[in-house]
Amino acid sequence: MDPRIKPVADIKTVPLFDIVVDLDPRLSFGETPVGRRVLFGAAGGSFAGERVRGEVLAGGGDWALFRPHGEMALDVRLTLRTDDNELIYMTYGGRWITPPELKADMADPAKRYTVDPSRYYFRTQPLFETGSSAYAWMNDIVCVGTGYLVEGAVAYKIFQVV
Repeated sequence: MDPRIKPVADIKTVPLFDIVVDLDPRLSFGETPVGRRVLFGAAGGSFAGERVRGEVLAGGGDWALFRPHGEMALDVRLTLRTDDNELIYMTYGGRWITPPELKADMADPAKRYTVDPSRYYFRTQPLFETGSSAYAWMNDIVCVGTGYLVEGAVAYKIFQVV
């Protein structure tokens, strides 16, 4: 082992909030030089945690890229409005990997919401930006999230890395 490597504390997380993003009908850009690009537009939604809660405003979305083997690379931008009327810009990338044996069920509109999220890999790394003094602490945190489908929406459990 390289002698310059130092022991450090394990990475720990604490819950930040749960979020549900309601989706507009998808828009497909078709097959591009880098894969199939699809916009999953945000139609609204809500988020709630101990330190921050509010609504997801319409107008953002996920400019997702489906790679050659069906893996999805996320590129999400959302506007959050807190319950005390402050705005927070939320961005995240991530990956959604569906095992081959689940692809048919995930493609079926009647079955996709019943698939156990522990059977697929859907992870994100949210970052936040705001000019609000009440939520300025969010400008300096790193988060991770785990996603899953709900009827008409996508949902995430977001954790702050401490």
